[in-house]
Amino acid sequence: MDGNPITPAGMAAMRARYEQLIHGDRPVIVEVVRWAAGNGDRSENGDYIYGRQKLREIDRELGHLAKRMTAARVVDPARQTERGKVLFGCSVEIADDDGNRRTFTLVGDDEQDAAANLIGWSAPIARALRGARLGDMRIVRLPGGDKNLEIVTIIWPAEHPG
Repeated sequence: MDGNPITPAGMAAMRARYEQLIHGDRPVIVEVVRWAAGNGDRSENGDYIYGRQKLREIDRELGHLAKRMTAARVVDPARQTERGKVLFGCSVEIADDDGNRRTFTLVGDDEQDAAANLIGWSAPIARALRGARLGDMRIVRLPGGDKNLEIVTIIWPAEHPG
């Protein structure tokens, strides 16, 4: 899969964050900076200095989000027709050599969250499992050493009507 895939939910979350920054957070900070600038000496004005710093942070994040949204290619996992393989957007249950099982979902790199079991498409484990079928064994090369993983279950979201 070429480009920077992202799920519809991931793109919606990225857009929501962008909108919150541009229409919510940034105008508030601009107003604080404007107010603080009117208070005289800016060199020792904590509100002004902090506000300018916060504006730079917001502008950096806005730029980053704009680039990522432009580069992103929305892929709806519910419309995947080849459901017998581990592909972008599926949830997969794996078992290692010790019998430990783990389930996670393969998502875009911009929406990965290990605590929520969302693994980025470019992560080593995702790269190793791409295209695998039920029962296949794959080797994942990790900093702690190689791991043998078996595909136990592949789960796809329900297809959207229309």
